[in-house]
Amino acid sequence: MLVSASRSLSFPTFLRGLVLCAAVTLAAHLVEQLQLMIFGAHWVESLVLAILIGIAVRSSVCLSQTFIPGIRFCAKTLLEIAVVLLGASLSTAAVRQAGLPLVGGIAVLVALSLAGSFLIGRLFGLSASVATLVACGNSICGNSAVAAAAPVIGAKPNDIAASIAFTALLGIGAVLTLPLLHLFLGLSAVQYGVFAGLTAYAVPQVLAATASAGAVSTQVGTLVKLIRVMMLGPVILLLAAVHGRRPGGSAVNLRHVLPWFILGFAAMATLRSFDAIPAALLPGMSAVSSAFTVTAMAALGLSVDVRSVGHTGGRVLAAAALSLLALGALGLCLIGLLDIR
Repeated sequence: MLVSASRSLSFPTFLRGLVLCAAVTLAAHLVEQLQLMIFGAHWVESLVLAILIGIAVRSSVCLSQTFIPGIRFCAKTLLEIAVVLLGASLSTAAVRQAGLPLVGGIAVLVALSLAGSFLIGRLFGLSASVATLVACGNSICGNSAVAAAAPVIGAKPNDIAASIAFTALLGIGAVLTLPLLHLFLGLSAVQYGVFAGLTAYAVPQVLAATASAGAVSTQVGTLVKLIRVMMLGPVILLLAAVHGRRPGGSAVNLRHVLPWFILGFAAMATLRSFDAIPAALLPGMSAVSSAFTVTAMAALGLSVDVRSVGHTGGRVLAAAALSLLALGALGLCLIGLLDIR
């Protein structure tokens, strides 16, 4: 028994799964670069491609059980490390620049969007886990929020993959649609920047959506988006507190309520806010976080039963789409209430 347990924890046990996840990750990056060469832009990010390629591999090949430990390691441990490093990309300096009314308005909007998106998901028959992931993705920062929330709530690989895949699909649609809304709604450069920052899922998407509206929209949109991203920490802590209790209501120990990677995320954000992280290290930390996240998504794809994703896919897409529309409506209301011109 001891020999068996020792072997189960040895590096060779993880090696085959690690190599497979690395291969899927490499394929995702190659496809992303191929898009850049052909179209001049990344229409589908490597993070999403890693999931899709992983699902395709798992669906077409019968994987040996020897791959499973490495795949699980990438899906859990690498993802947790990526979340910690993500904290180093956040700083409270942006909050001080924006002013309290806008920051407070964004916080209220995120809270309303989380509650509304979760309710919409449940009304569409989604499980509490999927509804939570969709709500976090729509309300905060898309795939990164889904990836950060997933280990806290104990989401299944199928739930994570479905949430990320369809949230990512809507994210691409939002980037293409937002410039049209800018013209249709007659928003000023500042108003459109705020609107894009409140609705687009990721900073690169904000940059892409506001590029045609000028530098002012891009700067405002990026600032609003960064403030929105900073809501990830408090939301994850709240989810950890809610899910850190057993069904019977009895409290569990601290590591269940505050997982190590959430504490690490908060510590990194705090260090960044006090400029305690050398600037020379930040690009490398960001690159490692991104690489680990993509590898974790490859592992999630390799863990997915495509039939399960297909079964809930239509409902996930419908719930996410309606939630995104609600978020856009809330964003316009916030612009009006704050009299942003």
